[in-house]
Amino acid sequence: MAKATGKKAAAKQAAPKKAAAKKAAAPTAKKAAAPIVKKAAAPKKAAVLKKVAVPKKAAAKKASASSPADQKNLLQQLFVDGLKDIYWAEKHLTKALPKLMRAATSDQLKQAFEEHKVVTEQQIGRVEQVFQLIGVKAVAKKCEAMEGLTKEADSIVSETQKGTMSRDAGLILAAQKVEHYEIASYGGLAQLASTLGLEEAKNLLGQTLQEEKDTDERLTQIAVSSINVEAEKEKGPVKEEENKEDNMQENKGEKASENQESDPV
Repeated sequence: MAKATGKKAAAKQAAPKKAAAKKAAAPTAKKAAAPIVKKAAAPKKAAVLKKVAVPKKAAAKKASASSPADQKNLLQQLFVDGLKDIYWAEKHLTKALPKLMRAATSDQLKQAFEEHKVVTEQQIGRVEQVFQLIGVKAVAKKCEAMEGLTKEADSIVSETQKGTMSRDAGLILAAQKVEHYEIASYGGLAQLASTLGLEEAKNLLGQTLQEEKDTDERLTQIAVSSINVEAEKEKGPVKEEENKEDNMQENKGEKASENQESDPV
């Protein structure tokens, strides 16, 4: 009996200890469950990291696009576009120069236009040589600037009187605008060729550049030596009806000659 009573008393004393152990184990179980929630949230964090990493890849692509090799390629593309532009311009000019020659009054100016047409054809050959040097097919791209300049020359013919030095003065002005455009174009292309290490192309373009400068100087000499002086002496208003009739006849003659020529562009 005494032994049974002792066992019961010991069991009663042990009960609070077990309850306390269960209470102590409960927070531990809760804490053990916490990592499960974190593991479930991990994919969301990974997704966020992926979204943030996208701009970095785009920035890397931009950085690679601006590498020195790509910059050289872009410059070469600009060079090729400039060649295509001046190629069209020169071909178009070979068609415009005969018009200026027919419209001119002075034999000296007529000769200058005629000779420059021959020079222009040689310059077209040089541009084709440059295309060949860089391994690109010679293709012309419409030059809006040259088209505008030649249209301006046509308007000078229509607005001036036939057989006057005033018309010749206007034609020289129009022709020098063309020369200045070509000087700027060939000068820029020669510099690009030098930067790209295309020395032979630079020399070819430089040769044409000098020819354009020489032509510009020749036109200035023609103007100041005789044409401008004679034009200053011309008096009287232009008779609009008479001028229109003369220009209509000139245009008919130009169209007839154009039908015999092939379009160089």
